[in-house]
Amino acid sequence: MMQIEENGHQMGFLRKFMMENAGAAATKRLVEKFGDVKSKNVLVFAGLGNNGGDGLVIARHLAGYGSNVTVFLLGEVDNIRSEECSWNWNLLEKMESIKLLTGGNLEDLNNLEFDITIDGILGTGISGEIREPHASAITYVNKSNAFKLAVDVPSGVDPDTGNKNSPHVTADMTVTFHRMKVGMPKRKDTCGEIFVEKIGIPTEAEIGVL
Repeated sequence: MMQIEENGHQMGFLRKFMMENAGAAATKRLVEKFGDVKSKNVLVFAGLGNNGGDGLVIARHLAGYGSNVTVFLLGEVDNIRSEECSWNWNLLEKMESIKLLTGGNLEDLNNLEFDITIDGILGTGISGEIREPHASAITYVNKSNAFKLAVDVPSGVDPDTGNKNSPHVTADMTVTFHRMKVGMPKRKDTCGEIFVEKIGIPTEAEIGVL
C-alpha cells in the first residue's frame, strides 16, 4: 500500500489529497452511523505521522458538522514527521472551534467525557514495542465508553498479518483506505465493522505492485 501511495504521489495525485479524501470518507461513515454528530464530544488522538494527519482532517470535518472536537497530538509539534500532517496541524491552529492539546501527559483529559474517540495513533507501518505516549493513549481509548473509530487500522494491529501488539486498540469501526489490508478480515474482534473507502488513488498506481 505504501508503494501504491508513492506511485500515485509521483503521478501527481499528492499525499495531501489522499489524506483529505481519507479523512472526509471516515467522517462520512461516522455521520452515517450517528445520523447527526452535532454537539457530540469527540476526542481525536493523533500520532506524528500520516495516520495522525488523517485524524486531523477528521477533526476539521467534524467541527464543520458542529461537533465539539478535542485533538490530542501525541508529541510536540516540531516533531511531526510528515509535511501533510504538519500542513493539517497548522490549519487546525487557525480554528478556534477545535481544542488542541500536545505532548504526552494524558492527565489533561481527566474528568472529560467523550461520545466518540478517533484512533489516529499508529498507522500501517507499525513494528516493535508500542512506546509511550502511544501505549497510554491506546489504553485510554480502550477504557473509554465512547464509540471508537480506527483510522486505516486499529493502532497496535499489524495490517499484513493481523497480529496484535500489546496494547492495541479494540475499535467499534475501522475505516481503511483504497484496499482491504490482508490481515484485517481475521481481526474483526479488534477492527469492529470494517469499511473500505476509495480515496482517489489512480488504478494505474497499482501497476507492478499487485
